[in-house]
Amino acid sequence: MFSGIVEEVGQLAGVQAMAGGRRMRIACRKILVDLQDGDSVAVDGVCQTVVAHDASGFDVEAIATTLSRTTFAGLSVGDPVNLERALAFGARVGGHLVQGHVDGVGRVHEVQRHDEHVLVDIEIPEAVAEVTVLHGSITVNGVSLTVNAVRRDDVVQVALIPYTWDHTNLRHLRPGAAVNLEGDLLGRYVVHWLKRQGEGGVAGE
Repeated sequence: MFSGIVEEVGQLAGVQAMAGGRRMRIACRKILVDLQDGDSVAVDGVCQTVVAHDASGFDVEAIATTLSRTTFAGLSVGDPVNLERALAFGARVGGHLVQGHVDGVGRVHEVQRHDEHVLVDIEIPEAVAEVTVLHGSITVNGVSLTVNAVRRDDVVQVALIPYTWDHTNLRHLRPGAAVNLEGDLLGRYVVHWLKRQGEGGVAGE
């Protein structure tokens, strides 16, 4: 479980093809403190297991299903990635509860600077749209954000404050860019429960 508060922007330092997947080397410094093999790390919002690490970074292995559901297949050496270690019990949660289980890939529709903040419109898939509400939470490349506006059923807007712009890879977003999206965890369960109610699955059991 994560909070959506990015600790560090790392860099994809290497890619090695695997059977049905790819092994990726992430160069970083800050999150290496106390990092162990087997730990979970959110890489651009995707929960990954550390399979190896040293003083300059760590390795993860993304399987075929992960490549098909996220932006990982399109990452190239040198690309910046948002990094967050798993939550520790007893720590403050600055964002919202994030699983690191990507619901779909969105596309940046528009990026607009307004005074000190930046507004980003994102086209979102149906799986994310059905759990997204105005002023609710959404995770973009692992960053916890608030839905600033709902443009259409399939387009939402988020606002990036200067700190988020300066300390995440969202500052590199341009129209057409692909982003990993995770819908609100609570909204996901509410929608699932309502669907089962409508199908008679809960009341009939």
